[in-house]
Amino acid sequence: MTGDGAPPPLDRAAIAELVQRELAEILEKQPADIALDATFEELGADSLALIELVEALEEHLANAVAGFHIDDADLEGLRSVHDAVEYVSSKLQVS
Repeated sequence: MTGDGAPPPLDRAAIAELVQRELAEILEKQPADIALDATFEELGADSLALIELVEALEEHLANAVAGFHIDDADLEGLRSVHDAVEYVSSKLQVS
């Protein structure tokens, strides 16, 4: 802990865990049931579920990155859990 109250830096693994956890809650599944290579279609996630995921990620990540936002136009390109993790990692400039 740095002592300044700042959250620990996010890495790709933390982002993947966050996406899996939030999506599992939305879909009423266990996070372990959300495979990183699963498509949203395979998981039964419809467009409403994706909007809920985006809102949850924005809310959670706003604490780590001021003004974090996922553009509606970018949702079309997100087809899988992996896509979502890569998108968020890219937006946060996590390597």
